[in-house]
Amino acid sequence: MSGGTGEGPRRVGRPRADRLRADSGRPPREELLRAAAELFTVRGYAATTTRAVAERAGMRQATMYHYFGGKEELLAELLESTVAPSLELSRRLLADTGRPAAVRLWELCRSDVLLLCGGPYDLGALYLLPELRGRRLAGFRRMRGELRDGYRALLAATPAGAALAADGDGAALALRNDLVFGLIEGVMLVRRSDPARPVAAFAEAAADAALRIAGLTPPDPLPSPRGPARPGG
Repeated sequence: MSGGTGEGPRRVGRPRADRLRADSGRPPREELLRAAAELFTVRGYAATTTRAVAERAGMRQATMYHYFGGKEELLAELLESTVAPSLELSRRLLADTGRPAAVRLWELCRSDVLLLCGGPYDLGALYLLPELRGRRLAGFRRMRGELRDGYRALLAATPAGAALAADGDGAALALRNDLVFGLIEGVMLVRRSDPARPVAAFAEAAADAALRIAGLTPPDPLPSPRGPARPGG
């Protein structure tokens, strides 16, 4: 295997025990994903080779191909990990029709920001890559589209969303939803300027702002033994 992009077919069979540094106790796939996340966000995707990812994970490049077919597959799995939990939550919130839609939309916004900004790596930088148009990332694009549709369905179930939908062609509702969804994804870039901000407070402020953009009033905090907490917290 070359040290370029290192793309190639995934090998079959049992990988050799060839770790180059002390075992962290994490599964090899997780170790490789953590290494890729670090290098893609620090060095940049184009400048990172599969050899560098493998070495950062403490294994040889050949061993990496037992787990991932190449750099694009690593990128795809990292990106999907930024969407999958929020997508699952959106499905549950859509089914939870016993509570106000505005509260459920707020909870989705907050949870999404916690996911996007709460990890150790700035995966939001990956959303700006031109490689996102590649065929291998079609799964990520599909998941992201379904999540955006989940936001829209929750917004449409609110009084403000219903009023927007009354225009007939849905353009006003779609625009407002795109603004809400864009804000939630865009907070990753805002957080870059001050990564020391407490993530929980940042997530609540972003959710409040998203609801105001939607034409809704953010839900009031609910008291708890640990102090004020938002609904569903």
